[in-house]
Amino acid sequence: MYYTLTAPGNGKKERMAGTKGKETTEGAVLARNRAASHEFHLLDRFEAGIVLTGTEVKSIRSGRANIKDGYARVQDGEVFLHGAHISPYEPGHRENVDALRTRKLLLNAREIRKIGKETGATGVTLVPLSFYLKNGRIKVELALAKGKKAFDKREAIAKKDVEREMARARGARRVD
Repeated sequence: MYYTLTAPGNGKKERMAGTKGKETTEGAVLARNRAASHEFHLLDRFEAGIVLTGTEVKSIRSGRANIKDGYARVQDGEVFLHGAHISPYEPGHRENVDALRTRKLLLNAREIRKIGKETGATGVTLVPLSFYLKNGRIKVELALAKGKKAFDKREAIAKKDVEREMARARGARRVD
């Protein structure tokens, strides 16, 4: 059963081919890089289109993408996504492409120049944060990021633990 996505904001939920009964809404996150905020200080975010084949789109929509090891790089005035794994779409057979191939990202020239200048600085990289739907198209959220040191990671974990304990204490107080 195939349905098309309708205009955003109407609140309708649709089923798409290959989702096995799962419903998705416009703007739904299809893949997320959860490790990015743990591994990096996220400085600036960008939204980019991505050049995909038909079977890759179907595979991403069915939740078979992994961007944890992905990164983007500016090459000859264009931005490319490396290391993102999009599993082959099983019914696709000969239409499938390499799961780890390099994919072109679509940004405007001003954003590409800004990203190129920032990534030229030492220690700054461009990491993908998520794949999501927008107006029926798959978009990539990118972030300029600077690597965290080990003590930064420990500090973030300790802060999260303290916040969790405070939330538990507030919750226990309300029940009494």
